[in-house]
Amino acid sequence: MKKTILFTILMIAATITNINAQSGSNVSTAASADLLVAMVINQTSPLNFGSSVLTDANGGTIELPSNSITRVYSGGVATSAASPAPTNAAYNVSGNANQTYAVVLPATTKVTHTSVDEGAFEMNITLMKARFSGAAADATVSTLSADGTDSFTVGGTLTVLPNQAGGQYTGTFLVSVDYN
Repeated sequence: MKKTILFTILMIAATITNINAQSGSNVSTAASADLLVAMVINQTSPLNFGSSVLTDANGGTIELPSNSITRVYSGGVATSAASPAPTNAAYNVSGNANQTYAVVLPATTKVTHTSVDEGAFEMNITLMKARFSGAAADATVSTLSADGTDSFTVGGTLTVLPNQAGGQYTGTFLVSVDYN
């Protein structure tokens, strides 16, 4: 019995010695995560090229800059004092503070005559550009402020076809924003 107790004590001591005799190394590893809240975009003003006059049957273009309602005309269209007045599309965005983000505008947007459906009853809006609040030039990337907000305006070029039907034209387009 004494031999059994002595043997058990020696085995426990040997096991403890082996555990203590093991050599190893530890490292403390950092862990982190970034959580971005979904960006929100709200339109505060629609894109409206305003009223223009067809001066001849050749068509032309109306450019509405992204930061101004002063239109630039070419070809057979000219300015008009009739309402509605032109407006830049305007947007407010929000998300995580100090994060960069990009705006995506369509390459082409179509507007269609509201009551005529034959002949030249559609026009395309192309060359859409964005101007971020406080920016000196058009861009597609901006940074949200310290409170997580920003704003921008949009303009583009409306192409008036030869023999374009007079009247009201409407359409819609998608504008999206996302973090870079």
